[in-house]
Amino acid sequence: MRIASSLTLTCWMAFASTAWAQDPQAVIDRISNHPAVRNAQLFIDTDHDRIIRETIAINEIPAPPFKEAERARAFAQMLRDSGMANVEIDPEGNVLGLRRGTGSGPLIAIAAHLDTVFPEGTDVRVKREGNRLLAPGVGDNARSLAVMLALIRALDNANVQTTSDILFVGDVGEEGPGDLRGMRYLFQKGRYKDRIRMFVSIDGAGNGSDIVNGALGSRRYRVAFRGPGGHSYGAFGLVNPTYALAKAMDRLSKITVPSSPRTTYNVGVIGGGTSVNSIPNEVWMDVDLRSESPQQLNKLAEEFIKQVRAAADDENKARSTNQGRIEVDAKVIGERPSGVTPGDSPIVRLAAAAASKFGLFPTLSVGSTDANIPISLGVPAITIDSGGSGGRAHALDEWVNVEKGGSVRGINLVMTTVLSLAGVQ
Repeated sequence: MRIASSLTLTCWMAFASTAWAQDPQAVIDRISNHPAVRNAQLFIDTDHDRIIRETIAINEIPAPPFKEAERARAFAQMLRDSGMANVEIDPEGNVLGLRRGTGSGPLIAIAAHLDTVFPEGTDVRVKREGNRLLAPGVGDNARSLAVMLALIRALDNANVQTTSDILFVGDVGEEGPGDLRGMRYLFQKGRYKDRIRMFVSIDGAGNGSDIVNGALGSRRYRVAFRGPGGHSYGAFGLVNPTYALAKAMDRLSKITVPSSPRTTYNVGVIGGGTSVNSIPNEVWMDVDLRSESPQQLNKLAEEFIKQVRAAADDENKARSTNQGRIEVDAKVIGERPSGVTPGDSPIVRLAAAAASKFGLFPTLSVGSTDANIPISLGVPAITIDSGGSGGRAHALDEWVNVEKGGSVRGINLVMTTVLSLAGVQ
């Protein structure tokens, strides 16, 4: 992975202009003092009420996992209404809009995911309490989509000419079972797959001090335990898949994992059985394994599978198998690659310099975001906040603060970061 990353960075530097080779703070200062960029920042201020309206409108279009199509169609039209001429929805469901630069710089992709973590039927109507918007998904990630629209309008209104083309992406499949399917398609099959040289994901509300440059890897399993089943009284004494599952959960809970690199595990969902008075034929659990290190993730996965099989063996020894044994089926249902964009890479240094310019103290962190895919492929990538503040992500009472001062400042930080990568003529 490090070799691939180094090669990509070398290619990127071959494309880079003299400005990008300067001290990052000097680049940010030049961008911030550019007359057209100043006008774009002023436009964000005047456009703020529309940003709020669009955040609400986007959020109130349900987009549960694998059912983002309605929101995608609406977002595509919003891109057109914001002045984007080259808009399409790719075969995976991603919404793409290309803003042309002079063509002398590398292609930059800016993405915000369309989907939410919430299942179909969740009430996603937005309530406003003063400067707070409250609704499931409003910060993760409706606001980011609205911010992306605002950036396009601001750049066009101020006639900002970039060196690079900028590909704006509203992508599918970032949350939960989506398994980053939108990003996988964009980078592995999409029409721009071999052209994207830098990637920025806008995800979640926050002032912009946090720069996610580490990709948190994960592997998710559905583990099924199957047995002969039978009547809870009449077949008492036969092996029971539920007991095997319970033994497996207990064994998992006792696995020791390192705190650095941070490695975790969780049983998130369990199910199965037919009735209270039946020994089930099948029960299952969904398990999430994560680590900052691909080596540690592999080690944890191997130990987990070992313990699952041992749990089945324990149950087969504990009760009668004369009607059949407990069998285990462990299937991978999701996998996110891990990796890192080095802290001294141009994209990270420029993002940090932009945060400092806005009076923040930038920090680098690890997360599971759309950036996992490009990072794993050696493409320099980061994830940044959409501006403002928020809380309770993935909860029904999720919220964002749209107080104008903090919100506008955060959006301008996003714009400054993007323009430092794309270059301004």
